[in-house]
Amino acid sequence: MENKVVKKPRLEWLDALRGFTMILVVAYHVAQSGFGESWRHSSSMPFLILFRMPLFFFVSGFLAYKASQIWNLRNLRALILKKLRVQLIPTLVFFLLAIALLYKTFWPSVEMELMSPLKGGYWFTIALLWMFLIYYPFAYLESKMKHASWLPIVFLFMVSLLFYESCYQPKYFSWAQGYKGAKTELYHFLMYTSLGQVFLYFPFFLYGNIVHRYWEKAQRIMDSKWFFPILIVLVIFCTMDALKWHFMRMTWAIVPLTMAKFLLLTVTFMYFRHYHQYFTKMTFMGATLQYIGRRTLDIYLIHFLFMPDLPHIGEFFNAHPHNFVVDILLSVLLGLVIIGFSIITSNILRISPFFKKWLFGRS
Repeated sequence: MENKVVKKPRLEWLDALRGFTMILVVAYHVAQSGFGESWRHSSSMPFLILFRMPLFFFVSGFLAYKASQIWNLRNLRALILKKLRVQLIPTLVFFLLAIALLYKTFWPSVEMELMSPLKGGYWFTIALLWMFLIYYPFAYLESKMKHASWLPIVFLFMVSLLFYESCYQPKYFSWAQGYKGAKTELYHFLMYTSLGQVFLYFPFFLYGNIVHRYWEKAQRIMDSKWFFPILIVLVIFCTMDALKWHFMRMTWAIVPLTMAKFLLLTVTFMYFRHYHQYFTKMTFMGATLQYIGRRTLDIYLIHFLFMPDLPHIGEFFNAHPHNFVVDILLSVLLGLVIIGFSIITSNILRISPFFKKWLFGRS
């Protein structure tokens, strides 16, 4: 008899949170690629950089943990094969399509983007695949332990933080930001495979996983009187230091930057949980965000095809950096239009069961 996982009801506010995060991702790409804004001068991009992708990976890690999952070799193999199909094939197809449509040359551009860790913007699904390929075998081995313990997942989290830290230490690691020495074979390997991006975001995936594992305890902490005020104070100081003050230098500069990322995504997560009644299917905002949240793969794969080319807007915001609200508003509004076009395109392609399965991973 085949073992089946009993699915719990979906947390509607979590789907809405994922939709909100997808809007931030597209808005950032609009500002960066569409408007050509510089993160050094933009008032919105440095702030979005701090938590938009960490939040995305946090939600992915949260959803990756399933208490009722039956871990055996058969299920492990099925999960890995499914992730390979869902993540690799659509990414390759839309990566090549984007190169064909948006670049002046095809094969030279393919070679150039494959050498880049960002893969023309399609690094996310590759990095997420690597995370699942690490997490699933880990969860399988963890299930074989005689006694359940928090030590293995915390150990993996601490190891991931060490790899994350290495990305900000150019004095010691060739793949670190700002490294000025000769590029090593390991550097090129990490670039080709996008494993360097995994180093940057795997701690947030595991953080989400840990929160879900200990959900009852996490909720008690979030609902305590002291937690949120302290969180907000730390958010303000860490974010200001990471973006403006820079009190900590060299190796220690990574401390407020890292804390700002974890704290900002935690605040956003707590906001959606606390106001969950506004993010149900019975509200317009909730229904819209949930719909976007359930179509994140489709949107991510397609939205690059609709990026505008409006460098004059970027030049204006680069010259007038203190327009945070206007900058964010314009990026988000155009991002929502692009998301709409991406969903329409997805719905057209989904008419075909073949495309629905192989392009978007749906049976």
